[in-house]
Amino acid sequence: MTPRTPSDLHRFGYLGPRGTFTQMALDAWDGARHQEQVPFGSVDAALDALRSAEIDAAMVPIENSVEGGVSATLDALATGDPLVVIGEVLVPVTFVLCARAGMPLGSVRSVGTHPHAWAQVRSWMASHLPDAVYVPTLSTAASAAALGRPGDVMFDAGVCAPVAAANEGLEILAEDIGDNRAAVTRFVLVSRPGTLPEPTGADKTTVVLFQRDDHAGGLLELLEQFAVRGVNMTRLESRPTGEAMGSYCFSIDFEGHVQDARVGETLMGLRRVCADVRFLGSYPRADGVRADARLGTADRDFDAARLWLEQLRS
Repeated sequence: MTPRTPSDLHRFGYLGPRGTFTQMALDAWDGARHQEQVPFGSVDAALDALRSAEIDAAMVPIENSVEGGVSATLDALATGDPLVVIGEVLVPVTFVLCARAGMPLGSVRSVGTHPHAWAQVRSWMASHLPDAVYVPTLSTAASAAALGRPGDVMFDAGVCAPVAAANEGLEILAEDIGDNRAAVTRFVLVSRPGTLPEPTGADKTTVVLFQRDDHAGGLLELLEQFAVRGVNMTRLESRPTGEAMGSYCFSIDFEGHVQDARVGETLMGLRRVCADVRFLGSYPRADGVRADARLGTADRDFDAARLWLEQLRS
């Protein structure tokens, strides 16, 4: 396969429709705003299109500061033809409650939105619309799009980004209704395997680990590979493999780049103790935070130890 770099990308997919937080993340990605953008109805559809080369890259949500990992993305990246993350974007999340013209707040009996959005406005809803029924939609913008189309819809109001309500010409019934004003969603730009972004010193690596078997201390064996090499994990989640009850894999983000010695040593250690290690890429951190290598874990320390061993062997 021809190596691909971010500058090679011209056709971008995203979780649509237009007006989603995912499109906002894509617009924030340098070089994507003026390229072709293709909306998809689900994360799976976007990543399937990427695997079949219909698009060059896909922007998808992977983690929320309130709700944690986005299971649809984690599961889609853990299975199927390999894909790699080449970058990430952090988007502050601000929600509005919108409806068709003439719908007063007090008459709202049902609200449509994405499950992650609903989880972030539950307290507001309990205080202002305690009897409203929740109706799940594929995305926050999908709720606005449904209200914006003529005809019957399954809910009276929607929770979405302000831009989605504006796109559909809807009235804003309430602004900034999120329970956590500091909520942030993390999005990743995914491509087919090829040339990885160069290390910057402020990088992150993502992997999925599959155990050989379920046994006492199994997870500890995996975590020790990080701890003894001074590699800090930034996210750890278990996901069912679907093979049997109790069969789980582990989706992990950690500081560093595959070209860093401590990261390379960690990956080799994981490869020895795991049934499989799915490498999902090394890429620059959106927040620019540089990894703090503890004493004995910098590249020079690994190089010195390797040279010492070679001298002993010779």
